[in-house]
Amino acid sequence: MRSEKRYVVQSIAQMIDGSDYCYFVTYAGLKVKEFSQLRNDLAKQNAFCHVLKNSLIRKAAAELKIDALDALDLTQSTAMVYGKGDCGAVAKLLAEFGKKNEQVKTKGGYLDNAYLSPADVTAIADLPSREVILAMLLGLIQAPARNLVSVINQGVAQVVNVTNAYKEKLEK
Repeated sequence: MRSEKRYVVQSIAQMIDGSDYCYFVTYAGLKVKEFSQLRNDLAKQNAFCHVLKNSLIRKAAAELKIDALDALDLTQSTAMVYGKGDCGAVAKLLAEFGKKNEQVKTKGGYLDNAYLSPADVTAIADLPSREVILAMLLGLIQAPARNLVSVINQGVAQVVNVTNAYKEKLEK
């Protein structure tokens, strides 16, 4: 392999290895302006998008000994979306962009040393955001304490209600 290609393969391997997630999308037929918009939207999520040769992606995966990417459909045009942080927000962004622009379709992905099928990427996109999940978890943690306070208040409220009813009966 020529030194230029070896450098590109090593760069792709560093992109894959240094990121929390990688999504592979097809973009054939997408206009430059729309592709630039996709890149700008991804940059707001701290994600990057690079158009890469399929053969070089395969060589980088082989260099990293990632057998999971063998199942990836690397035909036609491929762009790799990768980054650090919330993989769900990026998957959601890709899904929404794909609804507006039919040319953008997810081919699959790579997350936590596992291959993601296009359906898996869609499932990740359908998950609630990190903040919503944390709020739900907080609600679950607070529920027992809230229920205990409600039970204690209910007992006190019953005593107060009985006392008020007795007082009203005496006043009549």
